[in-house]
Amino acid sequence: MKVGIVGSGMVGSAAGYALALRGGASEVVFVDYKPALAAAQAEDVAHAVPFAHPCKVRAGDYDALEGAGVVILAAGVPQKPGESRLSLLARNAEVFSGVVGQVVKAAPDAILLVASNPVDIMTEIALRASGLPPHRVIGSGTVLDTARFRSLLGEHLGIAAQSVHAYVLGEHGDSEVLVWSSARAGTEGVERFASHIGVPLTQEVRARIDEGVRRAAYRIIEGKGATWYGIGAGLARIVQAIRDDQRSVQSCSIVTPDFMGVGDVALSLPRVIGREGILMTLDPEISPDEAAALRRSAEVLRETSASLG
Repeated sequence: MKVGIVGSGMVGSAAGYALALRGGASEVVFVDYKPALAAAQAEDVAHAVPFAHPCKVRAGDYDALEGAGVVILAAGVPQKPGESRLSLLARNAEVFSGVVGQVVKAAPDAILLVASNPVDIMTEIALRASGLPPHRVIGSGTVLDTARFRSLLGEHLGIAAQSVHAYVLGEHGDSEVLVWSSARAGTEGVERFASHIGVPLTQEVRARIDEGVRRAAYRIIEGKGATWYGIGAGLARIVQAIRDDQRSVQSCSIVTPDFMGVGDVALSLPRVIGREGILMTLDPEISPDEAAALRRSAEVLRETSASLG
């Protein structure tokens, strides 16, 4: 499958690199308002291909996206140290709308995969600008936050992160909700598993893991200016689920008509992803406190979106 990447900065290039190494695409096309940057990223990633899987990597203009099955939207200005994702809104919205129009004109049949922050709001903007149905405009959402949660839980429990089944839902940002009530280590609830092996999930441990997930981006941005490897791998994983019609469950963001009484809001819930995009949304098993926090997260996103007019 041909994959387009609009925005050849660190996130876009990391996604292209991950796709090439994973064998996630037969062709990757970089597009950027700086053609020299797109060309340099394409050439650099192409030099990694002989060590991995066959993949054609090149740069081009928007017309080079023709025939793409998925287009990753990673265009926009980067998040500054100490800046929340939602504060990026005004700076990114205008740029993004123009980009989406050109992408849909070149590749009308592509699924749009939004990575630009604030990703939930950008997903809603992309939906409006594209005219596509909601299941074909997917935000990466909390897929990275979920990976961070599983990684830290696995580290505490002494098991592989791949054996931890837990989700972060809601906003990809400050109001996100770590769902502890349905978290599993294999088939066993994490709390019971942790107690059984002598590493109980005390309030202190939970707070440390929560902080580790919720503040990860801020720490990374402070240290090196931006995050790119984790989200690049997450985007590649979503693309492969689409390409292979895997019907895997990922915590992605799409515009949802009604969530707990909050209408037309883009937020992350467990979604089944396949060749046509989002095929199904699962109803997460959550506690009353988590439900209240998740509804508040939806309200935060709806209020922010409403400020766009």
